[in-house]
Amino acid sequence: MRLSTANAPVAVLSTIPSDSHTWNLVYLHLLLEEHGFRVVNLGACTPIDELVAAHLRHLPDLVVVSTVNGHGAVEGEQLVRRLRRHDRTTPVVIGGNLGVAGSADERHVPALLDAGYTGVFVGDRAVDDFRAHLRTLHARPHLAASPV
Repeated sequence: MRLSTANAPVAVLSTIPSDSHTWNLVYLHLLLEEHGFRVVNLGACTPIDELVAAHLRHLPDLVVVSTVNGHGAVEGEQLVRRLRRHDRTTPVVIGGNLGVAGSADERHVPALLDAGYTGVFVGDRAVDDFRAHLRTLHARPHLAASPV
C-alpha cells in the first residue's frame, strides 16, 4: 500500500562521508516511501556538514544513515554527535556494516546509542528490525500518514 506524500513525514537519508555505496540508498529510499515517508536522499559520500544543513533545512521526522564500507562505527559516531548539537529529539538511526569484523558489528551498538542514535540495525535481522522500528514511528500521532 502506497501512502500519500502530501502531509507525509519526512526522512533524510544519507551515508557516512566515506561510503560510496548507492544500492543500499536506493533500497532504503523505496522502503521509506513504502512506509509513508517523503524522502530527502542526500546520496553517497555525504559530508557531515551537508547532512546537518539538510537536517536544519528540512526538519525531518527521521534521519537514516546507511553504511556498507565498514567505517560506520567511527564516522557514524562523529556524524550523530554533530547532528545532536543542533537537535536532540529527532530519531536518528544507523544500519549496515559498522566495522570490518562482520558479525562482531554488534559490539559497536552501545557506543552508537550512547553517542545519540535512537536505533542501530546490524546483523541478520537488521531489515526486519528496521521495518518494525518504522512501524513504531508511525504509531506516533504526528507521524501518521493518510493512505491513498
